[in-house]
Amino acid sequence: MFIFNGHPLSPDSAFTDPATGVQYPANWLRLASSEERAAIGITEEPDPAPYDQRFYWGPELPKDHTQLVEQWVAQTRSTANTLLAPTDWQVIREADNGKLMGAGVKAERERIRTAAGGKIASINATTTTAELAAYITSNAYSDWNPIPEPAPTDGVEFFSNGSTSAGF
Repeated sequence: MFIFNGHPLSPDSAFTDPATGVQYPANWLRLASSEERAAIGITEEPDPAPYDQRFYWGPELPKDHTQLVEQWVAQTRSTANTLLAPTDWQVIREADNGKLMGAGVKAERERIRTAAGGKIASINATTTTAELAAYITSNAYSDWNPIPEPAPTDGVEFFSNGSTSAGF
């Protein structure tokens, strides 16, 4: 990052030296040598450390853990509700007229509720923002719907590129 008069400069933006009034074109920082930049007072500093803005206000400045737990529990419940919503009508139909919903649908709904409960328990078990961030960004949190490998049928093998041993 380039610093000029205590302010960061974007490499592809024109700027004016307030002391001399000299205007520099947008590509000047890229084309100028380090000596030319130093001659007018431009210094180069390392970029600030990256951080996940969902969990931190800045590098090494975590957000309040309790508020984040509340936020992620609510988000997890919302995700579970979104996954359950397409089959809610079957629950209502069963309650209204007794037409039973399929066992597969019931099992899938229970799997979603169980997964949400496990995720919420894991969120609540964290004690620091760093622990919470590590869990939320892991596959354990983001994996809601594991997709099983298709079982070969009739001697036909399925390959990862979508082709089969039968040629289709």
